[in-house]
Amino acid sequence: MKNTFEYEFTVLPEHLDALQHVNNVVYVQWMQDIATKHWNSFVPAELNEKILWVARRHEIDYLSQSFLHDALLMKTWTGAYSAVSWDRHYEIIRKSDNKKIIAAKSVWVLLDRKSFKPRRIDEEVLNVLR
Repeated sequence: MKNTFEYEFTVLPEHLDALQHVNNVVYVQWMQDIATKHWNSFVPAELNEKILWVARRHEIDYLSQSFLHDALLMKTWTGAYSAVSWDRHYEIIRKSDNKKIIAAKSVWVLLDRKSFKPRRIDEEVLNVLR
């Protein structure tokens, strides 16, 4: 499977909720964003034109809070897969104190880009993701 993909960013005012820490919905957006960045970093264009991924499930453990101007390191990597789905793992770490903010997992389903129906994870896809 492809190696861990990392992305660094800083918490901005629009990421905060009424408690002045990062809103839980923002973490889900960040998970989707890094999954897309990771995928686009290695997928061949001809395969990307045939398929797309849709999230079926997110599990997030909120371990700590992050606040305005925190510098964060987000990591993602792929895990186990079935006929049409693939697990993706995530973690976010605050760089200043190495504190883990979230640990998460999503289940992504492979779809045919034209029909939007589930597509079997075949050798063409496996060769890219392994």
